[in-house]
Amino acid sequence: MAFFDFFSPEKKESLDKGLEKTKDSFFSKLGKAVAGKSKVDDEILDDLEEVLITSDVGVETTIKIIRRIEERVARDLYLNASELDRILKEEIAALLAENNTEDLKDFIIPKTDTPYVIMVVGVNGVGKTTTIGKLASQFQKRGKKVVLGAADTFRAAAVDQLKMWGERVGVPVISHGMNTDPASVAFDAVKKGVEMNADVVIIDTAGRLHTKVNLMNELSKIKRVMQKFIEAAPHDVMLVLDGSTGQNAFIQAQEFTKATDVTSLAITKLDGTAKGGVVIGISDQFKIPVKYIGVGEKVDDLQIFNKFEFVDSLFKK
Repeated sequence: MAFFDFFSPEKKESLDKGLEKTKDSFFSKLGKAVAGKSKVDDEILDDLEEVLITSDVGVETTIKIIRRIEERVARDLYLNASELDRILKEEIAALLAENNTEDLKDFIIPKTDTPYVIMVVGVNGVGKTTTIGKLASQFQKRGKKVVLGAADTFRAAAVDQLKMWGERVGVPVISHGMNTDPASVAFDAVKKGVEMNADVVIIDTAGRLHTKVNLMNELSKIKRVMQKFIEAAPHDVMLVLDGSTGQNAFIQAQEFTKATDVTSLAITKLDGTAKGGVVIGISDQFKIPVKYIGVGEKVDDLQIFNKFEFVDSLFKK
């Protein structure tokens, strides 16, 4: 059974297409590294290390991958350079398999006695509000009642954008407008979710990272007021990262995981960049489940992340 049997052909094609820029860039660099070489030697491994780092896989994850291939070279004594892409694919897949983070099979909500509350965090411009809108659409398609909370009250555009998504998808959006108390919005959104027996409440939050202390205080306040209605809220703190920013996405992940208890990740805008290798590094380094990836503009281009499916598309010839 293939790792991606539960993916439809359309989803697989969308993922393949979304990762084209990353794949083309990666194989172009890899081809130059092995040009004229017959076996995998120290020189090729040095070049491979550079290829992985410049593909935004990250230094620590790159070192792990190189060590695995070095062990394989030592064990097999002779590895043909033409096989390097296959070997690399196998070792990256094996590395990610060790993360002990289970991939989702669909846009599912864990069973709870109350609405399942997702608090979405991330800096401005990463596609946070769009991701919320697409998630709402996917959940509603599966028969779930959804409520959205426009708690990013420091940007009028964020409030208006979430309202537009609510109208488009047909789900209620709780909003107090711009420059209002984000915690109050979150409170009313959760209250509405309880009153209408919703399955999921998704709270948008301000994308500011000017100081970790202020961010932590604001997010903590939002959590406290939600817990007046639902003690376990938020059930999921989802950090949205822009994959096209490469190493900046690592830095944002580091800062947000220090400021709050991030429990899942969504990585967006992978279709417009050659920096898709960042997904491998983030998945490996943070050990936080990457739940969703964005590989295009359409609603269905927000996809469930599957480690093996991702690697398969990245290495597909």
